[in-house]
Amino acid sequence: MKAPLSWILDHVDVPAGTTTDEITDRLTLTGLKLEAIESAGRDITGPLVIGRVLTMEPEPQKNGKTINWCTVDVGDANGTGEPQGIVCGAHNFKPGDLVATVLPGGVLPGSHGSGPVEIGARKTYGHLSAGMICSAQELGLGDDHDGIIVLPADAGEPGQDVRPVLGLDEETIEFEINPDRAYALSIRGIAREVLVSVEGASNFRDPAVRDTPAANADGHSVVVDDAEGCPVFVARRVTGFDPAAPTPDFMVQRITAAGMRPISLAVDITNYVMLETGRPIHGYDADKLTGAIVVRRARDGERLTTLDGTDRTLDAGDLVVTDDSGIIGLGGVMGGETTEMSGTTTSVLVESAHWDAVSMFRTGRRHKITSEAGKRNERGVDPTICEAAADRVVALLVEHGGGQADPGVTVVGTPPAMPVIDVPGDLAARVSGMPITEEQSIECLRAVGCDVDGSGTLSVTPPPWRPDLTDAQDFSEEVIRLVGYDRVPSVLPTPPSGRGLTRAQQLRRRVGRTLAGDGFVEVVTFPFVGAADLDALGLPADDARRDVLRLSNPLSAEAGSMTTTLLPGLLRAAGKNVGHGNTDVAIFETGTVTLPRHSGPAAILPVDRRPTDEEFAALDAALPAQPLHLAVVASGEATSGGWWGDARPVTWADAVEAVRSVSAALGLEVSVSSADRAPWHPGRCAELSVDGAVIGHAGEVHPTVCQAFGLPKRAVAAEVDLDLLLERAVHLRQAPTFSSYPVAKEDVALVVDTSVPAADVEAALREGAGELLESIRLFDVYTGDQVGEGKKSLAYALRFRALDRTLKEGEAAAARDAAVALAAERTGAVQRA
Repeated sequence: MKAPLSWILDHVDVPAGTTTDEITDRLTLTGLKLEAIESAGRDITGPLVIGRVLTMEPEPQKNGKTINWCTVDVGDANGTGEPQGIVCGAHNFKPGDLVATVLPGGVLPGSHGSGPVEIGARKTYGHLSAGMICSAQELGLGDDHDGIIVLPADAGEPGQDVRPVLGLDEETIEFEINPDRAYALSIRGIAREVLVSVEGASNFRDPAVRDTPAANADGHSVVVDDAEGCPVFVARRVTGFDPAAPTPDFMVQRITAAGMRPISLAVDITNYVMLETGRPIHGYDADKLTGAIVVRRARDGERLTTLDGTDRTLDAGDLVVTDDSGIIGLGGVMGGETTEMSGTTTSVLVESAHWDAVSMFRTGRRHKITSEAGKRNERGVDPTICEAAADRVVALLVEHGGGQADPGVTVVGTPPAMPVIDVPGDLAARVSGMPITEEQSIECLRAVGCDVDGSGTLSVTPPPWRPDLTDAQDFSEEVIRLVGYDRVPSVLPTPPSGRGLTRAQQLRRRVGRTLAGDGFVEVVTFPFVGAADLDALGLPADDARRDVLRLSNPLSAEAGSMTTTLLPGLLRAAGKNVGHGNTDVAIFETGTVTLPRHSGPAAILPVDRRPTDEEFAALDAALPAQPLHLAVVASGEATSGGWWGDARPVTWADAVEAVRSVSAALGLEVSVSSADRAPWHPGRCAELSVDGAVIGHAGEVHPTVCQAFGLPKRAVAAEVDLDLLLERAVHLRQAPTFSSYPVAKEDVALVVDTSVPAADVEAALREGAGELLESIRLFDVYTGDQVGEGKKSLAYALRFRALDRTLKEGEAAAARDAAVALAAERTGAVQRA
């Protein structure tokens, strides 16, 4: 929110000599964070004065342009008292007009970031032009470059500094406004904060306090079908309005300083009052209205072309304003084209209505509409000032547009009552640790507009412009911020003696180091997904991973839920790398996923005491499960090629091996079996288990999933439940033992059906070989005529060794035969000759 300081001080007095820095420092300490202090003339130096145009001679040029050769009286500002000769390309002035004139030696800010422009005397169009007659754009006052600034006839004498006249010395304060403090999106709200924050501030002049005419039956007919969505609707009419009437300079300056663009008098007045009071106002061309105004919910499929020219399909949750011609606006968000005020509007219907904040937010988000009015309506606006705001607009339209106020006044509905909340009188003291008395709390609460009754336990009614005050803790915060956040004592907790990393932290670091050592790079992705992401994974409709926790206020409508799998974010990150030319990708992520329990909302606990064990348990029960997962994605080449050999592309085995490597670092052994699970390719997906518990899956990503995420075919991925691995991990591993005795080598080739997993054969061999087996490795897989159709030959290298002796002749062979026998029994394997 940008607020000109003079506008703020129109509504509150501060002690003489109070500087802008002192005001902003106090406001920052009470919650209105300063972003910047700006001045329109801060980049203008040198002589910038009032000039009176004496002569103006049009001179057509060969390029078709006509320039004006002018003489301008600048008093003694040029050091001679003689008129100044200046060439000007604008035509919206005449001899006798007062204009803003910069003389040689002056520096203007330039436009659109072009940098400072030094003004000098230069030969142009056959004349020596000594200075410049300035437009609003050249002085940084707006975007209007079509004509120069013509000053009021009583602006001053030629040669006087023009800065005060144009408000170039005006300081504008920009604040960062928290979403729950919508009242501060107005001069009214900021002035009230100055009153309670700056020592010695007094005489708050509320722009929303004014005598307003009573409602009568002569106003425009209004019917509100949804009183919950629109509790108050006020309509006033101004006739005989001059659409060509200019917006007053003070209003243009203030609207521009506040960051808005002047458009026309009628629109500028509604924006001016919105900035002043915080109450959004909408104006209709009354002659374009047909019949009564009706406020209702839209019906699915209805359409509206809004003021920005966009044709929108409406939702049943949208509040709309209609007349006999159909829908004429999205209530509180944006008006429609059919009743828009234009350059021919002579009759204005002023709408000042209060809208349900939640409905406004959802409509704005649904239609991707962002406006200054919507920004205020969706955060909550004072519902009691609709009549005052409408009356203020009507008065300004009459004063500056030459119109007449119609005697008809329409007021439908009443403002909703504010709740009465019980607040312990000592709550602020207990929460802050400061010696705040109950009397101080009452004084502070009344200062911010609350009604306070009672003693001990206070009955507090928040003011209507503070819908954010809904809980006792909110009121304690109001007290504390006025007493001073800077006075809250700093008490450092006693740190416990050093305990180092926890077991889980040590194991997680071990996982990260292992994968980094294997060539993977860690990434962190957003934990949000949408239906499109789950569709891209190819998940079936009944897949448990589609049961997601929806966010009430997502950062993006396309990703409005917490993810149940790390793969969408990881695949998307890999796809972006590939899209930027990094085709060889190996990345991993460890993060939590969210699995809903559907146990209902969690209770809101007080902050002035420690929750009980039962309350902790209830909170835990309400939270969704958030297990820690590990996922890896790789594509391209696993090893690059060169003079040393050919490159090797990644395969499904690399994904399995990544999990094996992590498991081995945790002291665990992974069992592998075939599976069929999205998003992996059927027949190239492995189910991974540890101690009989399934921990996840790995393999080659399905081609359609690769295409959806911009990855090349044959990309691989794995995802496992890391919590399950960490629970079973061996925290302190023993150093390996080594034998100094010779190894005995035995190789076997077993023929099995192609449907038998190699992991099953290996497990049987390992068990059958007994304790003498040191290692086993699959070194060859063969299919062909020699083993028969539907068969495959698996060749394993078995190594036997004893720790305490040299193996006797026949021991290794006996162990090999025992292993083959068990493999034959378990898998039907036949030893190949």
